[in-house]
Amino acid sequence: MTQHLDVAEGTIAFDLAGEGPLVVLAHGMGDSRHAYRSVVPALVAAGYRVAAVDVRGSGESSLGWDGYSRTDIAGDLLAVVRHLGGPAVLVGHSISGGAVTVAAASAPDLVAGVVELAPFTRAQTVSLRGLLRVPRYRSGMARLLQAGLRGSVPAWTRYLDLAVPTKPADWDAELARTRARLAEPGRMAVVQAMGSSGPGDAGARLADVRCPVLVVMGDADPDWADPRAEGEKVLADLPAGLGELVVLDGVGHYPHTEAPEQVLASVLPFLARTAPRA
Repeated sequence: MTQHLDVAEGTIAFDLAGEGPLVVLAHGMGDSRHAYRSVVPALVAAGYRVAAVDVRGSGESSLGWDGYSRTDIAGDLLAVVRHLGGPAVLVGHSISGGAVTVAAASAPDLVAGVVELAPFTRAQTVSLRGLLRVPRYRSGMARLLQAGLRGSVPAWTRYLDLAVPTKPADWDAELARTRARLAEPGRMAVVQAMGSSGPGDAGARLADVRCPVLVVMGDADPDWADPRAEGEKVLADLPAGLGELVVLDGVGHYPHTEAPEQVLASVLPFLARTAPRA
């Protein structure tokens, strides 16, 4: 069932299913709540109440927000948790990986655990060595740059083709859905705004996180020359003992789309340890 929550600047859409401890899912830029279509049924079957959110400016959430930073998105996610009755475990992909970090640091009473999928949580620098030595990284940077500068849906879909090296069975239909959604007036401008918002605000809050954190990376992710190293750096910036890293072989930037069963194999035990139960 799709619901809509009015917050200060606009409206956040989300699907809610299941009963039990609350798990809130937030997608990456250019995507929608439908990104979690392959993991929601298993989470519901395992006894969780699952809210899959369209982050601000995306999917069915409204346009016209003042900002699209990780801190902005974190505030919306916390509003959803308060509305539904927390605490919750937050799951965030890419830009939302940084957002759930900010949320956990800002409201420890509302966040019992954090899962970061291929997260942009730390300040980034371009690896010149990676551009020279890692073809997927070089191609990924070029395609992202084209999409960001031109606001081009075709350029974005070319990036997706690289970022999801093993396509799920419903890939053609999902790609058509993505194209149609991003062709709506204003939607690619949101992608551009998110892409230009640096993750420094999230990186600055890693040391303030007090709940357990699971980081999931794919070793074929084109967004980093060395995805494992990026995941290890996220853990290093957390308080000692809070973080756990899982690296999936051959998986790109969308592990929940490309390898949902592998993601669930790590996420479900994490939820069993962290999700608050009555």
